[in-house]
Amino acid sequence: MTRHYLRISDLSTLATEKLMLRAAELKALRERGERPRTLAGLHLVCVFEKNSTRTRLSFEGAMYGLGGTVTSITSTESQISRGETIEDTARVVSRYSDVIMFRTYGDDRLQAFANASKVPVINGLSAGGHPVQVLADVFTIRERLGSVAGKTVTWVGDGACNMALSFAEAAEHFGFDFRIAAPKAFQPGPAQVEKNPRVTVTDDVEAAVRGSDVVVTDTWTSMGFEQEAKARIAALTPYQLNEALLAKAKAEAIVLHCLPAHRGEEITDAVLDGPQSAAWDEAGNRLFVQQALLEAVLGVG
Repeated sequence: MTRHYLRISDLSTLATEKLMLRAAELKALRERGERPRTLAGLHLVCVFEKNSTRTRLSFEGAMYGLGGTVTSITSTESQISRGETIEDTARVVSRYSDVIMFRTYGDDRLQAFANASKVPVINGLSAGGHPVQVLADVFTIRERLGSVAGKTVTWVGDGACNMALSFAEAAEHFGFDFRIAAPKAFQPGPAQVEKNPRVTVTDDVEAAVRGSDVVVTDTWTSMGFEQEAKARIAALTPYQLNEALLAKAKAEAIVLHCLPAHRGEEITDAVLDGPQSAAWDEAGNRLFVQQALLEAVLGVG
């Protein structure tokens, strides 16, 4: 059976722990100037229906860095823009590749693509989650704080966005407590979190951040929501991650932001560029986590 990676739980807890350890090993090898060639002879195709900087560069760098090859295409460059169905695209692309990274809009498109593919499909972002980013975030927390298990991670801002949803799933998977601080109109639906005892949801942002080990935010206006930007900013401004709010967290707390950041909106310069920010390590760690993930879904390494 083809091993897709569409959400955090598509790898077992044990397999995810092995992935984390492998990512750390790959990072250490790179720092020593060593480049394993575990993916030599294998080909990755990245299909983008949404713009990308970190996801594209980290997947391309990950594949090339382990000796593999990559082709990246956007929807406008492909026959998707001329009406080819997502299933037909997947049937063709999977005959040219060993693994596919697909970055799309709705989860229905992601699932349809995966169902039609003959090779593993990795979710590079969809409306319902961003698991590859959250894997890198968890890796960064472990790197900075020694462990993620037992920690309190607090999300501030749009609590119904894909990043928050993947963090909620990761909480049970990795054993941390996850607090979502968001206005009621931007909270996840009960069905998305009600069965997860590690997730709490509130509109009291100061109470949520108090005593946290990690504070996380993301842009308030994700791709596809640009027409709602003014309303979103007005509703979410009280949830800005600034110095006063961060002071409610533990003194050793770290800040994560998956980027790109809208400075002065969801996060201030002082926090993003401050000593508690791990955003740049978080971005850099995408490379090693992606390498470990590619090895895992391809069964090599």
